[in-house]
Amino acid sequence: MRLLTYNIHKGIGGRDRLYRLERIKQVIEAEAPDIVCLQEVDRNVRRSRFDNQPVLLTEWFQSTSHLFQFNVKVRDGGYGNLVMSRWPFQSHHQISITRHQKKPRGAQMAVIETPSGLLHLTHWHLGLAERERDWQTRHVLEHHLFREAARFPSLIVGDFNDWRNKLATGPFEVHGYRQATSPPSRFRSFPAWLPVWSLDKAFVRGPIEITRAHIVRARMARDASDHLPLVIDFKLT
Repeated sequence: MRLLTYNIHKGIGGRDRLYRLERIKQVIEAEAPDIVCLQEVDRNVRRSRFDNQPVLLTEWFQSTSHLFQFNVKVRDGGYGNLVMSRWPFQSHHQISITRHQKKPRGAQMAVIETPSGLLHLTHWHLGLAERERDWQTRHVLEHHLFREAARFPSLIVGDFNDWRNKLATGPFEVHGYRQATSPPSRFRSFPAWLPVWSLDKAFVRGPIEITRAHIVRARMARDASDHLPLVIDFKLT
């Protein structure tokens, strides 16, 4: 099974600053994922031609199940997180992880009926400040809606903004998670044209085997967004 997580930067290229959603689709299609987790997905915003990207992307991907979480308002539109899956959701939840007066943030949780069994997926885009990220992580891992699915194999992915990799030895270690994107030097994903920081990560708990994890470094990926996508190949054991 294959998951792709990707901060698509609203479909705007990191270097040329051109809006080209087709490039994002090409990057995703080349990896043939079963589950796609996207951050910074626009809806009705001028910079992206007022496109409804959640609708355009889910129709293109032909997802069996999908979930869009609107987080940040921009005039009459805004942007947020999107999960698309080739397999159905048994259940799903979305919670706020906004801290004080910081930018609105959210986390998505879904129990997915994969061919190998149930998977508890969590997808998020964490904040820019270290204390904010620590609070957001603990808030989700200790949330009653998250704990309801604690018996299932758990995979947490997204844009962590954790450039110092502090969360791995903090709340994730406390809650028994292991990092699938280690060492960080092998998973540098930002900025896409000359990646220096490992911002896009994955953590797992329970009977999950990561068979391969890699950053997509194709030319199209370097142009399509300001982040490179992370691909996780896994199986439930």
